[in-house]
Amino acid sequence: MKEQIHYVTDAHGNIVAVQIPFALWERLKGALPAEAPAARATEAAVPEPMEGFADFLRYWDFRYPYDPAVSCPHCGAHVADWRTAPGHPFQLANANLGGLLVFHCKSCGATIRQKHFRDHVALESTPRS
Repeated sequence: MKEQIHYVTDAHGNIVAVQIPFALWERLKGALPAEAPAARATEAAVPEPMEGFADFLRYWDFRYPYDPAVSCPHCGAHVADWRTAPGHPFQLANANLGGLLVFHCKSCGATIRQKHFRDHVALESTPRS
């Protein structure tokens, strides 16, 4: 059976997935939690687009100051500043000059979008699917 297990690695040799025979999966899947902890660890390992966020701030010229607070309407998580909050409960997934900031809530997996317009911020969210 050992020769049927294949490890998928990234360019740096880090294991990103393990391929196992279907028969072994059938025996194991009932013993695993609905969401394996390894799945969350992998999500956190994705680097945040801080260069895009730096550009966003560099060209900020809106009529209101930038507010780094992020809230999740699905689980109630809230931080005053996502950049310095203990445990980093929100991960920046996208930032662009058009004013869009996208965060993932580490607590419940929801996606929070902050759409910055010239005179206001529109907030949208989607629960984890």
